[in-house]
Amino acid sequence: MASRRSLVRRAVALTTAATAAVVLAACGSSDSSSSSSSPAPGHSGHDMGAMHPSGTASEGSHDPQDASFAQGMIPHHRQAVAMADLAASRAKSPQVKDLAAKIKKAQDPEIDTMSGWLKAWGEKVPGDSESGMGSMPGMDHSASSMPGMMSDQDMGRLKGLSGDAFDKAFLQMMISHHQGAIAMAKTEQAKGAYGPAKLMAKSIVTSQSAEITEMNKMLGRQ
Repeated sequence: MASRRSLVRRAVALTTAATAAVVLAACGSSDSSSSSSSPAPGHSGHDMGAMHPSGTASEGSHDPQDASFAQGMIPHHRQAVAMADLAASRAKSPQVKDLAAKIKKAQDPEIDTMSGWLKAWGEKVPGDSESGMGSMPGMDHSASSMPGMMSDQDMGRLKGLSGDAFDKAFLQMMISHHQGAIAMAKTEQAKGAYGPAKLMAKSIVTSQSAEITEMNKMLGRQ
């Protein structure tokens, strides 16, 4: 009997030990799973957000000079585009036609960009009437006070020319026009506050200075 009781006790002990081992293994598995689902150090949601910074944060605010730059440069660009449009049918030189096309391609998007700034700032966007009068864009009395802007008479004379005469007049006028735009852009670089406007001003100074050099060569001045 004593031997039988000893065997029973031993069997119960083995069963209890086996059960305990299963429970411990399950707990260990649960802890491991829980640990693997926790975010690793340095990979929180805030860190993910930091990987996608806002592109507008560095642009900064604008000041009255920025608004003045855009409001002045829009009609200035529109007149240059109007002059470039005339070259398509009146210029004789392929180089003049190519230059005119390049000017139009560069300045049309800048007009749209500056108009967008003014709308976002709640400022007045110059209308087409401020850079054109009647059927001839680019002619306006008030706009002619800006540096390099052509007068009504200048634009009317250019419209009446063709061939070599047009090429010469176009280049001479566009050089003066570019010089005015560069002066306006340099003022923005010195006094403006809005980053994108200052960058555009820098681009205008660089690109139009290069075009002035190109036009002087076409005129045989260099």
